[in-house]
Amino acid sequence: MIELDIIGVRVEVPSNAPMLLLKESGGHRYLPIWIGAAEASAIVNALEGIVPPRPMTHDLMADILTQLGHVDLEGRITNVNDGTFFAELWVDGTVISARPSDLVALALRAGFKVMCTRELMDQVGVELFEPAEDEVEKFREFLDTITPDDFEH
Repeated sequence: MIELDIIGVRVEVPSNAPMLLLKESGGHRYLPIWIGAAEASAIVNALEGIVPPRPMTHDLMADILTQLGHVDLEGRITNVNDGTFFAELWVDGTVISARPSDLVALALRAGFKVMCTRELMDQVGVELFEPAEDEVEKFREFLDTITPDDFEH
């Protein structure tokens, strides 16, 4: 299993479809998963630390797990079939079917790890271009020294 970092939610242009973006911990591959607007909102709220006045569904689930003393929790994204991703919530050795978006929203609230199978990452993981730090630094230096006069013919 590969541990995943929860990068966040992005909006795909031009369709404005929300996408959950996960990255393999210590690696370079990303796992993009298109999700619904309500699920995206639940994830973004948790990432931004927004606490609603009354618990939402994922807050309730996290509370139930905590109050019942469940501490051996793990989320696993296991498969994709025709663009639909499948996941499992492991609670003290019991496996519960879940959607990846719900799994991530719950993981952010209950503090457990989200993983995926190596096969899934090999199948649908993508590498995104990340400029090397020295390239970024050179560009910053360029921006610090350039003036409007440099653009005259």
